[in-house]
Amino acid sequence: MTTISGLKVQTEGKMNKAIDALHSELTSVRTGRATPSLLERVMVEYYGTPTPVNQVANVSVPEPRMIVIQPWEKTMVKEIEKAIMKSDLGLNPNSDGVSIRLNLPQLTEDRRKELVKVVHKKGEDARVVIRNVRREFNDAVKKMEKAKSITEDEAKEAIENSQKLTDKFIKEIYNILAHKEKEVMEV
Repeated sequence: MTTISGLKVQTEGKMNKAIDALHSELTSVRTGRATPSLLERVMVEYYGTPTPVNQVANVSVPEPRMIVIQPWEKTMVKEIEKAIMKSDLGLNPNSDGVSIRLNLPQLTEDRRKELVKVVHKKGEDARVVIRNVRREFNDAVKKMEKAKSITEDEAKEAIENSQKLTDKFIKEIYNILAHKEKEVMEV
């Protein structure tokens, strides 16, 4: 038998996971500056297993618009180049056989606007997840009320609290998006 407080803890946990997922999604959206987190989603075939680039190479940022990747095994250079080309980063790797350099071109105004649209799409996806979690909570509360395990007043209070929780997380998403949009539009 689940309690309302147990259900609330589960719901808040799911909403926190949605926020964490949004944060990790937004790290792959390129801004004007180079950062090793751009490569977090780029996977390389390493002994038959898809592995993140930062687990097979040293990734550094020697200049604001350059990322240098130094694979721990020379045989990985070609694999990493292929993975970067396949990714949606739109970057061309330059290799000298030992390391790979990624030069980040200056973003045009149009490209910045496109990236802002991508950021907002990811934010809307996160808001949908939050609302779905709220709906699941509310459905569970209504079932508990119907089964007479909680009173009508308890159900009403729980649903009001779930709305407050949802509003809190939606506001957090808006703050995250505003920060990322500012970062993307920064020249």
